[in-house]
Amino acid sequence: MIHTTKRVSIRSSLILASLCIGASLIPLRVKAEPEVAPPVLRINAEKVTAKVSPTLYGLMTEEINYSYEGGLYGELIRNRAFKAKADEATFWSAVGGGKITLATNSPLNEALQVSLKLDASNASKDAPAGVANSGYWGIPVRPQTAYRASFYAKASEGFNGPLTVAIVSTNGTTIFASEEVTKLTGAWRKFDITLKTKKVAASKDNIFTITTTAPGQIWFQQVSLFPPTFHNRANGNRPDIMQLLADMNPKFLRFPGGNYLEGNTIPTRFNWKNTIGDPAQRPGHQNDGWGYWSTDGLGLLEFLYWCEDLKMQPVLAVYAGYSMHQQHVTPGDDLKPYVQDALDEIEYVTGDAITTWGAHRAKDGHPSPFLLNYVEVGNEDWFDKSASYDGRFTQFYDAIKAKYPNLQVIATAKVKSREPDLLDEHYYRSQEEMAKHANDYDKYPRDAHTKIFCGEWATRVGSPTPNMAGALGDAAWMTGMERNSDIVLISCYAPLFVNVSPGAMQWKTDLIGYDALTSYGSPAYYAQKMFSTHHGDEVVATSAEGIPTYHWQPVARRRNGVEQPTPPAEDLPTIFFDATRDSRSKTIYLKLVNSAGAAQPVKIEISGVAGIAEKGKSISMKAEKPDETNSIKEPAKIAPVTENALQLGASFTRVFPPYSITVLELKYH
Repeated sequence: MIHTTKRVSIRSSLILASLCIGASLIPLRVKAEPEVAPPVLRINAEKVTAKVSPTLYGLMTEEINYSYEGGLYGELIRNRAFKAKADEATFWSAVGGGKITLATNSPLNEALQVSLKLDASNASKDAPAGVANSGYWGIPVRPQTAYRASFYAKASEGFNGPLTVAIVSTNGTTIFASEEVTKLTGAWRKFDITLKTKKVAASKDNIFTITTTAPGQIWFQQVSLFPPTFHNRANGNRPDIMQLLADMNPKFLRFPGGNYLEGNTIPTRFNWKNTIGDPAQRPGHQNDGWGYWSTDGLGLLEFLYWCEDLKMQPVLAVYAGYSMHQQHVTPGDDLKPYVQDALDEIEYVTGDAITTWGAHRAKDGHPSPFLLNYVEVGNEDWFDKSASYDGRFTQFYDAIKAKYPNLQVIATAKVKSREPDLLDEHYYRSQEEMAKHANDYDKYPRDAHTKIFCGEWATRVGSPTPNMAGALGDAAWMTGMERNSDIVLISCYAPLFVNVSPGAMQWKTDLIGYDALTSYGSPAYYAQKMFSTHHGDEVVATSAEGIPTYHWQPVARRRNGVEQPTPPAEDLPTIFFDATRDSRSKTIYLKLVNSAGAAQPVKIEISGVAGIAEKGKSISMKAEKPDETNSIKEPAKIAPVTENALQLGASFTRVFPPYSITVLELKYH
């Protein structure tokens, strides 16, 4: 049981005053305020209340805030297939005296039916003509780096000049790297080039160009530029962002995400069969949920490689017949093709190479199956006003369980006809709301068959990435999930990414920020990392008394345009905690969050073990103000510090800094 005490400050003093009456000094003694005992936190290390779920901490991703295109996905060229707008070569420009138009009469293939036509009729040695692309808010240049450029091209009859492919500063004064290609003909041909920079300063105000000094007409398609990628994968991911993720030690990846899975309409859903195979054979689709084009270069197999590279398992979300503009497929015969599509997708992921879709995966380059334990049916289907999800989920559930009985099937809304293995819950809250609900899972029925997947959650404080207040709210929420990880089996923050360049953000408060050149983790990112990399395999019993509180007055909200009554004021705790133990290394991990603006002494009493070592370890993150944060310019202003923790034992008092998150590693015997 947790007992709380209202307290603003703890002060004990004896005041001596002198009152001057004439020539006499009369001492005046003021009675001292009673000493207020610090809160007491008790850990019963022999009482195991739950097993820590091995998949508790993971990643959720979707295409939002330029998370893939212009983010994790390594491609540097924006609108490489010229399909972002039907009537405009958006993000492309002409160089010199060239003129560019979109051509629909020169398709590369059935998937890429439009090309970029360059009219270089006036090109000459003194006046080159060509095309340029500025990427996603710049083309990043790093010293002594090899870039892989490729494109398909063909030329009008009689064209005999070379093409010069280059990375150039925006002002045109510096050519960082360039190469020539020759032998263009009237038929499509793919060209592959390596552009190698020299010892130059890192920068992002650059463009990619293809120019010619010979007159003629030239058509381009699938123009691509890749920097070095994580694990040097072809068509791979950006190394710095991948390393940030790897450092979190995530156990799963939920993909392809939320609204990106559904699309606004059924035709613009994530159609996985269009995202596999040669990237030049992928048609791409409009990411209409967030308003920009997706090449689908980061497709189903690339998601699975992402899992493989970070040694995590997939949580596969399958399209379930509902799109966000209230389009749905009626359960029954109409839904059967979508159910079969999901079964095919599961077979692509898990099937042996002798199966139809397993063989397709092997042909795509990965002969061995991937591990899959979780399949999620749809996304946020509580928005479906047709109330069709119960029937749709039942049809998917029955088909999946019939063929793959060991798969755990996740529902995204409450259903009655079947009992899902997990229910996906989403929470976007203020810091105070996170504090209010931090203990919700303590009240969950322990014998319930349906467990929880907290598939999207965040303390929405700070923009474009969370500040320290957001991290404190997140940490408070994570203590509750970790303490109840027999109920909450998997969880992931959302959104994961944001490109912080002007105009790139669609959703405030995102875990990891980046521009074309650099990236950083927010304070909330470091809170996630502290929790995911410091826990044991068993939850142990904890209790507390004297936890300080503060008075919070929630604001009134509007619902359907109507102002609601002001909610009653509440007292919220300022301290949150949980404890786990590693039964192999004999380590207790105590996590404690002090969300108050004053240092807080806490008395910690540990029972159930023979003894606690006097020396341990402290991993702590703190800020002077709750609105302090990280940024491109100050990527690690708020970050954890690891140091020795001394004078520990079965009973000790430790002062926790204001606005802090702390993990204490305690060795027991």
